[in-house]
Amino acid sequence: MTSTTAPTRQARLALTPNTTMAGLLDGAWWPYSRDLAAELPALADALRGRFGRVTRIATNPAPWPVAPYKVPVGERLVHVGWFVDQAPDTMILLSYSLGRCDLLVIPPETEPAAAARLMAAASAPGNVHTTDTLMSEEHATGRLLREAGVRENAWETEGGASPRPRPRPRAVVGARMIPLPPTLWR
Repeated sequence: MTSTTAPTRQARLALTPNTTMAGLLDGAWWPYSRDLAAELPALADALRGRFGRVTRIATNPAPWPVAPYKVPVGERLVHVGWFVDQAPDTMILLSYSLGRCDLLVIPPETEPAAAARLMAAASAPGNVHTTDTLMSEEHATGRLLREAGVRENAWETEGGASPRPRPRPRAVVGARMIPLPPTLWR
């Protein structure tokens, strides 16, 4: 009897480069779903080379519908700590050997352009923004982009710019104020 397993997808992950400019975050992760048990193995494998073997994670239970205390990753278990006072878009991964990795967790339903902006901001060297700040700034940016799109659509459907008004003749001072018949024009 053979068992079939679903193919694992590569984790959508952006990490800060190894520099001396430490920031508040080590990067961003954009999971494909809100199923932590299905998403964590790919994330742990992607982090193995840089942070070592992930043994524990700390996260907020709000974004995850199912809150297991242990998640199988390969042949071992990763312990999950659920903290309601932690920012909902933050995940802290603890490594067996190399310490911790703080990630911005981008909601799976986020549009690709917004996710790319968030991943770039969170993985920038020397980033001093918290996950709450990054998410609120992205919501504001997304709103501004949507409003700009609405204005552009209105522009396109109206036929473009309205015709320019004809310039009014300027008052001329002196001898030019007297209108001359066209036969006398030079």
